[in-house]
Amino acid sequence: MTERRTSLLAAAALLAMTACWGSTFFLIKDLLERVPTVDFLAVRFLIAGAAMLLVAPRAIARLSPETRRRAVLLGSLYGVAQILQTAGLAHTPASVSGFITGLYVVATPLIAAAVLRTRITALTWAAVALATAGLGVLTLDGFSIGYGEAITLVAAILYACHIVGLGAWSTPADALGMSILQVLVIATICLVGALVSGEAGIVLPERGGDWVSVVYMALVAGAAAMLAQTWAQAHLPPTRSAIIMSMEPVFAAFFAVLLGGESVTSRMVGGGLMVLTAMVLVELLPRRKVEAEVTHLVV
Repeated sequence: MTERRTSLLAAAALLAMTACWGSTFFLIKDLLERVPTVDFLAVRFLIAGAAMLLVAPRAIARLSPETRRRAVLLGSLYGVAQILQTAGLAHTPASVSGFITGLYVVATPLIAAAVLRTRITALTWAAVALATAGLGVLTLDGFSIGYGEAITLVAAILYACHIVGLGAWSTPADALGMSILQVLVIATICLVGALVSGEAGIVLPERGGDWVSVVYMALVAGAAAMLAQTWAQAHLPPTRSAIIMSMEPVFAAFFAVLLGGESVTSRMVGGGLMVLTAMVLVELLPRRKVEAEVTHLVV
């Protein structure tokens, strides 16, 4: 397979993963009315980790010690970000949470430029600006900074660090093992958080429909999505990945209309088209013009 075709396949995998994430917004918002944040996350990622271990029990053992350390660090970043984002969603309107989380599209090139010494072209910055503006049009209806917004912004920065780290460290050969180890680390962090914050142990979902949602978010939007992201970012630069992933709120709005009963608005259409245009812009450019190739992390 040629490099260009592999790159396009990686972009498609990342877009599919982003669609899965977008489909979970209204599910999570509903579920958090009955299950505490960290309890939900602990159950979700424990199921995901157990399923991945059953499928590939020796994948972690094949990783080098250095790759394991990197996967643990990346999983820690993602796990803390998940807790902060989901906790923020309980204190922030879903639209504002989606916008602030999407600011990783801005933070990613800044971190990549500072840490990886990646050169970001003017056209790529234009795509970043267009995606950010589109997120604002799509999601914002008034904005104020409070506790929920602040911790969600920290989560967005941690997600950006995770994206940059994956872009620098993941390889196709290590993608499966790194994905499993990251999910297990995320599950451990969330489990500890649930045990520390809960007074009566972990609260489990009681409704059958809630369990269906949790299992879907564990296996599809959790395990499969992490594997897709880790593999895809072995072939894509961090900023390009972040712009593709900025489609998450667009998919969130799409599924909210399709399955959540929300109405289509001009802002949804306009903001979604802006984000989509930004993604198409970076995908149509020759890869060398999007950003310089990164082969190692400069510490």
